[in-house]
Amino acid sequence: MATNQGSDQGNEQGKSAGSSQKSEGQASQKGSGKRGFAAMSEAQQREIASKGGQAAHQKGTAHEFDSEEARRAGQKGGEAVSRNREHMAEIGRKGGESRQSANRDGDGRSKSAQKANRQGKDEDDA
Repeated sequence: MATNQGSDQGNEQGKSAGSSQKSEGQASQKGSGKRGFAAMSEAQQREIASKGGQAAHQKGTAHEFDSEEARRAGQKGGEAVSRNREHMAEIGRKGGESRQSANRDGDGRSKSAQKANRQGKDEDDA
């Protein structure tokens, strides 16, 4: 009987050790693991979202932008972006650099002037 008690105690210790390991593993996953929709692959998310969109259209509650509404939304976005002076300055700087490099490549002439010049030469040759 003493041997049974010893083996029972060993089993209980093994069980408690296993359960404590599980809880430690679960604790580490609990804070950082994704759950639900976020845990699904991108393809699964798209499929579910697509079904939701189809259901909304069938029900008649789906929203579709008309051209005027889309224009207003784009205008709002443009206004929000243009408030960021640093961002706008960076865009302007890149545009200026691009123009400079294009002018260097074309001997200081604009592309339209180069094209007109080429067309004039073609006519002279004919």
